[in-house]
Amino acid sequence: MAESFLASITAVVLEKLAPHIGNGVSSVLLVNSELRKLRDSVIRIQAVLSDAERQQHQNKKLRLCMWKLRDLFYDAKDVIDCFKCEDLRKQVSRNPDLRIWDQWAAKRFHGTFSIKMNRKIEGINKRLSKLETEWDSFGLKECGDNSRHVFHQDTHSFVHPWDVVGRYEEKRKIIDLLMRADDPANVIPIVGMGGLEERCDLSAVDALQNCLRGLLQDKRFLLVLDDVWNDNPQKWVAFRETLSSMGGWFDSKIIVTTQNWTVASIMSSIDPIKLADLPLEDCLKLFKKMAFDDVEQQHPNLMRIGEDIVKSCKGVPLAVKTFGILLHGKTDESIWISARDDQTWRLGQGEHGILHVLKLSYDHLSSPLQRCLALLSLYKKDEICCSHEVVQLWMANGLLEHPKGRDEWEDVGCRYLNELLSRCLILKQKDYDNYFTFRMHDLVHDLALEVSRKDCKTVSSQTTVDESVRHLSFSDDKLNVVPENLKKLEGVRTVIIQEVSKESYTIYESLIDLCVSRFKKLRVLRLRSQSSLTALHEDIGKLKHLRDLDLAGSHGIRELPSSFHKLRCLQKLRMSGVPLKQLPDSMNCLIELRYLEITVKAKHLTEIKKGCWPGLQHLGLIVCDNLECLPKGLKHLKSLRRLDLLCCSNLVSLPRSMKFLTKLEGLSISSCKRINLKMKPEEEDGNLQLSLKTLSLWDLGELRDLPQLLLERSLTMRRIRIENCNNFEALPVWLKRLRSLDEVEILDCPKMPTLPEGMDWTGIIRDHPFVDV
Repeated sequence: MAESFLASITAVVLEKLAPHIGNGVSSVLLVNSELRKLRDSVIRIQAVLSDAERQQHQNKKLRLCMWKLRDLFYDAKDVIDCFKCEDLRKQVSRNPDLRIWDQWAAKRFHGTFSIKMNRKIEGINKRLSKLETEWDSFGLKECGDNSRHVFHQDTHSFVHPWDVVGRYEEKRKIIDLLMRADDPANVIPIVGMGGLEERCDLSAVDALQNCLRGLLQDKRFLLVLDDVWNDNPQKWVAFRETLSSMGGWFDSKIIVTTQNWTVASIMSSIDPIKLADLPLEDCLKLFKKMAFDDVEQQHPNLMRIGEDIVKSCKGVPLAVKTFGILLHGKTDESIWISARDDQTWRLGQGEHGILHVLKLSYDHLSSPLQRCLALLSLYKKDEICCSHEVVQLWMANGLLEHPKGRDEWEDVGCRYLNELLSRCLILKQKDYDNYFTFRMHDLVHDLALEVSRKDCKTVSSQTTVDESVRHLSFSDDKLNVVPENLKKLEGVRTVIIQEVSKESYTIYESLIDLCVSRFKKLRVLRLRSQSSLTALHEDIGKLKHLRDLDLAGSHGIRELPSSFHKLRCLQKLRMSGVPLKQLPDSMNCLIELRYLEITVKAKHLTEIKKGCWPGLQHLGLIVCDNLECLPKGLKHLKSLRRLDLLCCSNLVSLPRSMKFLTKLEGLSISSCKRINLKMKPEEEDGNLQLSLKTLSLWDLGELRDLPQLLLERSLTMRRIRIENCNNFEALPVWLKRLRSLDEVEILDCPKMPTLPEGMDWTGIIRDHPFVDV
């Protein structure tokens, strides 16, 4: 059932091709000709993809051809990305502040690069030409409707009350809403994960309206719309107008069930009834009905196993019911044990299986979002994921649509996560200032594993990895030797290595060496908390496509290799807890950086030069305990939206040049014992406008003032949090001028017994042990 993601990859290839045809190095005649040829072939294939997706389920040869095209387009994407690497090299070489090699070498490299690119693209086109012959043999046609063909599961209302288990509170709420004649809300939305009417074959709008009018004209009615997916407001308005014209609208009710919060908000203004996980007690009752016809007393040994099975369903009634039906009439204990321990049982069988129902949610996602959900299979079950790290993973693998307007790539990723939240495919755990944590339900994780099985693999010592796999994750409890077949892989784009035990250090050092020496197409390399590492491999600079490098907690590393500056595509570098002696000057060459977290033991950071890190969104200085001041060049980070200062114990102040960070939205300062934030506006700051939204201060022993310059000039200021600041005595009176401020949270500040007069603090101060408002 694994998807090829071909539509999404095709779109990405075309998007990446566009800026390089007739531009820069591709202006060389032969290179440009081959690029145009590649573009034209991809467009021809894309035109009939909709028809191919519809037919692939019944045509094995077509499905295999789509897999071949998918692999070829991956390779094409790698070749096109080489142009990006070359463009970045030229940008650096043209900037005298960043340049680190001579112009003669650059020109020689440029000529060699053009020859290599022509040869590679020509090879891609020859492979594609052979595949196009096979592709054309399927007789695929262009379709007017390019939307994905989605299979729905029919539902009905013929349910015996005896078969209904649990949901007593939800039932009471629904009846209460139905019986309230004074309530103007006609629509009652019910939202829940998948699994928690007479069929109408009329497709013409007029015929359908006439059918409804004949059934409902001048009648009070209760209409149940089950499993609604359409989130087009205009279609709902048109449908509502049809119903409201029939005379009985104001005395009627509609119940809508959906897996999508957006659908609920469109169809009704009232808060939807959320179907939470079914309690364990009710799940056990349902399981007994399905598996034993309520006579489980005859098989106590089986029910003990059944209790473990029910717990693994995590409160999803469909999963409980499916297991019960599959095990009904089976008394062999080994079958029950297999159902408990074998993951394939969790997926169910056929069109009524668990996976089939969950896949309806997946089918309604856009192609890019499908690939994003699939990549979440690299995380372990029940793992708590951080939103910003997941977005960076998607960004590095080129899965996000190009941002529009003023949006950044990170905004697009956040929108994708919110879409998954609204469809109940991920579950939010906790909100923080600039990110949130979430987890996937086990069954959704099973779905992600299933749809990604040709792309992603969690590796153990016994794992056989197909050569087409692109994304790998490793965990300590599953690896005691590096599998030999990993050495045959060439297209790997992601490697995630979880924290490992001391007993496995040697194995993982060999694995890391393999990654650097073999996986030349890597986009993501996350080696968090690899305590055994004392140095990065010198060849890491050859990973020219690398975009995401996470070494946080690898405290054995003291300096970066000389080739590090060649990682010019790097977007994220996380080295908190890696005690570098100093940040090398060559780091200025990494002009694609968007997220940087570092630990440096020097008193002063290497100066940030103009043109360095022009797109940097997040800067974190973590445990820089010798740092005495921030660099003057901080003002050059014009795109910076988030600054975190953690455990910089010798830092005494912020530079006034921070006023030039006009896009800064979040400032967090923690455990900086000597810092004071007094920063008053001056006459020269006249028309200054900043964008700060949140300020978080924690454990600042010398804090007595707030940074007036930054706060008062931020018309967007929303939230201030001050915690465990023992010498902070009072909120400044000027704070009341921040009209957009809606939350001030003060915790454990013992010297602050009162609030300034002349301002209504009710609803703004949320939690202070000494203040009664």
